[in-house]
Amino acid sequence: MSDETIETAVDDPAIRQWQQFRAVIDGPLPEIAARFSRFLTPMWPHDALVIFTRECTGRPRKVAGDPSIVDRVTIDELEAIKEQTDRATMTRTDAVVGGSPRPIRAVLDETGTLLVVMPRTAVRPTRTAALSAGVSEAMLRAWFAIVATSIKQQVSQASPDYLAESRAASSERARTITQLTDSHEDTLTAILGTLRARDLDDRTARTVAADAASSALIALRGVGDTDRRLATEPLAVAFGRLQGELEPVLRDLAADVEYVAPTGENLSLPGEIAHAARAVVRAVAVAFGTQRQLTRLRISWECHADDLVVDIRDQGDGELDGEGLERQLSGRLRALDGRLDVESLPGWGSRVVARIPLATPTARPDEDLISGLNPRELEVLGHLALGQRNKQIATELGVSESTIKFHVTAILQKLRVSNRGEAGLLAVRAGIGPTAG
Repeated sequence: MSDETIETAVDDPAIRQWQQFRAVIDGPLPEIAARFSRFLTPMWPHDALVIFTRECTGRPRKVAGDPSIVDRVTIDELEAIKEQTDRATMTRTDAVVGGSPRPIRAVLDETGTLLVVMPRTAVRPTRTAALSAGVSEAMLRAWFAIVATSIKQQVSQASPDYLAESRAASSERARTITQLTDSHEDTLTAILGTLRARDLDDRTARTVAADAASSALIALRGVGDTDRRLATEPLAVAFGRLQGELEPVLRDLAADVEYVAPTGENLSLPGEIAHAARAVVRAVAVAFGTQRQLTRLRISWECHADDLVVDIRDQGDGELDGEGLERQLSGRLRALDGRLDVESLPGWGSRVVARIPLATPTARPDEDLISGLNPRELEVLGHLALGQRNKQIATELGVSESTIKFHVTAILQKLRVSNRGEAGLLAVRAGIGPTAG
């Protein structure tokens, strides 16, 4: 390719557009809606944007835009929009969003992830306007398909930042719902007691009011059920999903695989724990498969006391790289206060046991801040933990010193510290080294 051809390609608006789109999927998962919104705004002006995905148990709604809309949008509203959205094309309709009817554009991806865009009130993008901007509805659907796939991959890999964010969201949501439920239940119970008092006269009014309060109580108690349905997976279902996900991983292994299903039909796991457990088993299965001899693999899950215990054993040569496996999984397990035990006996086999607490761990502000760093920033932070200077870090990572300086500035801001020494100390406390990210 000639220099002239290369220069033309770089100047191509379509190429620049795809380069800008890369920033949408390169960053922390909780902010992906905001990044997608910024990318779309010049071509599709909008007041608000919502991504609704069952993949994320912590925050199924990713939102950006007008707080008066996005702060009020409910799961039920999004489910209703999803029901009337065609997977094959963009849906243009009016729907209730944030408690009010609004014009929307909705796209439902093959993954089941929903995009809802509320066109800007003053400038609603028409088909002609979108095409004149070089963006067809088909292109918008293609972009969103990549966004939805990125979300699915990040969740399935159960990265430490996703797990920390999901656990924090689950904990906060549970506290809010508990407080709300207790408060309203006490109030409504008091109303019912008053309305049922024998000394009240207007029987008709009392009956209507009692029925209304009873319905409100039933609806309020249903909030907890809805939250559990969104945020948890039945233990047996989670284990069944594991078997489906492992099939392509174990397909080429010349070994018998035994699955020991968990007991306890009524038990459910927090979504982030189910994702983490499956990610741990996938990583361990791949590690076992690298051994020269592997005749049998046994995979079991069980809930013991307050922990989910994931137990993987093999009949192999006992040459499992335990240290490498521990480094690979330490970030995920640390985010959930879990631990990993690896045993290998040459000539006999290996055993890996992961224990993940089912209860929400005590909040750790330092690690909550660290979970906001993107993969490259985590990598740079690991080098700061060793006290390395920008020039040395740049050399080891193969980038310019100015790029490292940019990353360090961003790290200090996100961690709310004043110097690189404090940032390095936080990294050490969180167990982050140069291989993180």
